[in-house]
Amino acid sequence: MKASSTPDPQSNGVHGGSAPAAAGKRYGVFLVEDHPITRTGLAAIIGREADLFICGDADSAPEALDQIAKVKPAIVITDIALRTSNGIELMKNLMTLCPEVPILVMSMHDEDLYAERAIRAGARGYIMKREAADKILPAIRAILAGDFYLSEKMKGKLLSGIVRNRKSEPAAFPLDTLSDRELEVFQLIGNGFTTREIAQRLNLSTKTIDSYREHLKLKLDLESGAELVRRAIRWTRFENIVES
Repeated sequence: MKASSTPDPQSNGVHGGSAPAAAGKRYGVFLVEDHPITRTGLAAIIGREADLFICGDADSAPEALDQIAKVKPAIVITDIALRTSNGIELMKNLMTLCPEVPILVMSMHDEDLYAERAIRAGARGYIMKREAADKILPAIRAILAGDFYLSEKMKGKLLSGIVRNRKSEPAAFPLDTLSDRELEVFQLIGNGFTTREIAQRLNLSTKTIDSYREHLKLKLDLESGAELVRRAIRWTRFENIVES
């Protein structure tokens, strides 16, 4: 989907971590979301605010990178799961392309596993889709003011992780030991993609994907490829998505 509009002439361009501007200034928000209904709902909520406007949107990472570089929004809101790629990789690329543009993640995927990864990739906030109606505006304003926006639960987990790392204690949850790419491959396996399909989707060789499968079996203490597939399907379908 193409950018929905060109930057508003009253916008002051990219603000990064600066505080919300005085009356009359407006902040462009760019949406990266592959569900039209969700995108429309967000646009409606944000569009009611006098100091915010939607400066563009995209439903895939390549399109988002191209459009964001052109419109220079004040903030980007993205999902983790996108139509052709992974939101974590998009954030890493955005940090290289437009490091001054802050990112807010809004996802249905469990914050216990993804919020810390998102922050490491460059995001400044993470909210669950089920809470978006209440939290999207406070999150946007907090990030525009230079703050991070996370649930109290995630703030506590991140602090615990810092303490754990200082003590060199092992991660409490096996999937926490996976790299971002390993987790992406694990999720694609759970979604039913074959090795060849995963390789094509990630622009990698089938040999590389086979190596990732072996790493996953080792890290998750699984004995066979069939056991890996069963574990991935169970996690993807029943454990990874938090219902409202």
